[in-house]
Amino acid sequence: MALVRGVDEIYASKGKQVVHLDLKKDKPDAGTIKALLLGPTGNLRAPTLRKGRTLIVGFDEATYARLLK
Repeated sequence: MALVRGVDEIYASKGKQVVHLDLKKDKPDAGTIKALLLGPTGNLRAPTLRKGRTLIVGFDEATYARLLK
């Protein structure tokens, strides 16, 4: 998946839950990554933001505040 090349971490918000994946340490499979990035229609979940080597998917105010200082 081209979107995650060059990314070390993914933070994905689903409802009130935030999932953090350290791609260097965790080594998740493609299915796990797709489940976090894609919505029920198969489109990329919004908002999606890349900051440096971190990808933030979905919106969680606390996560944005912490990562976008």
